Amino acid sequence: MSGPLVVLVGPMGVGKSTVGELLAERLGTGYRDTDADIVAAEGRTIADIFVDDGEDHFRALERAAVREAVAGHTGVLSLGGGAILDPATRELLAGHPVVYLSMDVDEAVKRVGLNTARPLLAVNPRRQWRELMDARRPLYTEVARAVVATDGRIPEEVADAVLDALELRLPAGDTTPPPGQEKTV
Repeated sequence: MSGPLVVLVGPMGVGKSTVGELLAERLGTGYRDTDADIVAAEGRTIADIFVDDGEDHFRALERAAVREAVAGHTGVLSLGGGAILDPATRELLAGHPVVYLSMDVDEAVKRVGLNTARPLLAVNPRRQWRELMDARRPLYTEVARAVVATDGRIPEEVADAVLDALELRLPAGDTTPPPGQEKTV
């Protein structure tokens, strides 16, 4: 199957972009972030898209960005935190080497402060983050071949854990485990 070498999913602030860039460097490939694709195409921030046009409009942009990236990118790909909410996106990810980067609420507080700069966390950030994760965690797990906990780890350690979970090292070629051999690291 063609497509990305690694797809990273997980909540906002988990470090998908940082880890994705490290993985791309280590694997000697390109890196792409669908949130960055949307921002570049729209010429405005995701928060502005949410405020100006609403979440439904943003999700439509996200769905299209993910579809394009999965079809055309062969390196490391990071998806926005809510991309897995769309059933078509989850179906599209089937068979791809998806890694769910997880973190608990205490780690989220340390990393992003659960501040109001995140459009879905504007009212009661801790409670809303927990509710988002309660809804999304099963979907992240559904699409993932491996789950890598990021709590208390630096990005380099998380990147190592992703590579280990997928048994992916260069110049080894295609060494990703077949579907059904998921790992938790």
